[in-house]
Amino acid sequence: MGVKAELMDEGAVLRSVRRITHEIIERNGGTDGLLLLGIKRRGVPLSRMIADNIMSFEGVRVPVGYIDVTRYRDDLHDAPILPDGGETFIPEGPDGKRVVLVDDVMYTGRTVRAAIECVFAHGRPDRIMLAVLIDRGHRELPLRPDFVGRNVPTSRSERIDVRVPEIDGELRVLLSEL
Repeated sequence: MGVKAELMDEGAVLRSVRRITHEIIERNGGTDGLLLLGIKRRGVPLSRMIADNIMSFEGVRVPVGYIDVTRYRDDLHDAPILPDGGETFIPEGPDGKRVVLVDDVMYTGRTVRAAIECVFAHGRPDRIMLAVLIDRGHRELPLRPDFVGRNVPTSRSERIDVRVPEIDGELRVLLSEL
């Protein structure tokens, strides 16, 4: 698997996350009732970046949690041993909140479907929105993000790698060949 191109450097990622943050605030008429939930793994640091931006722009600390969608996936039913799934933390619960799911890359939509099911397993939000850094297309489900950093048309033989400092030691987005 070789790297074909750097799609976004650190500055481009930071600009996109700032723009997504502004769009979230504008579309929701502020920050009241917002709850950010990062989808493990790389959605978690991105959700924290958005929360930090909201604090910087609005002076408000919105609750941030994280979800592990492993047990809600619909593509693991043939696995010999179903994974237990990791930890999920939803501060204050989703009841009555405007939940923003945050992920690094949207592809088929199956992770988002599992994330929505996970949220509903913990309560009933007023609304669920989706923010992704990269939308690469190839949907298998009729879902689309509300907030997108960048649309990147890809082939199925390509891979998008979002690299974040907490996991990878750097912040950038790469396009690779499978």
